[in-house]
Amino acid sequence: MEQLIWETAEELDRKLAQRIRNIRKRRSISQEKLSSMSGVSYGSIKRFEATGQISLISLTKIAMALDIADELRSIFTQVPYKNIQEVINENK
Repeated sequence: MEQLIWETAEELDRKLAQRIRNIRKRRSISQEKLSSMSGVSYGSIKRFEATGQISLISLTKIAMALDIADELRSIFTQVPYKNIQEVINENK
């Protein structure tokens, strides 16, 4: 049975940004310090935490600076098959 998704892409982005913000704050890292650590501009970090909008390369740099890049490395690695046709297609 397919699971229904009740959130928009923007809501999902904001939740991701909130998780990153929580990690940054629990490690007592300011936005300015994270900017210096990651090479991502302060404005980009500020916008990301407020809106969820950021480039993939900047998100990767932030994850690396916060030592959570393994979370990105494992994204989409264990996606279950939706049906038998996906299994067949993968083996072609």
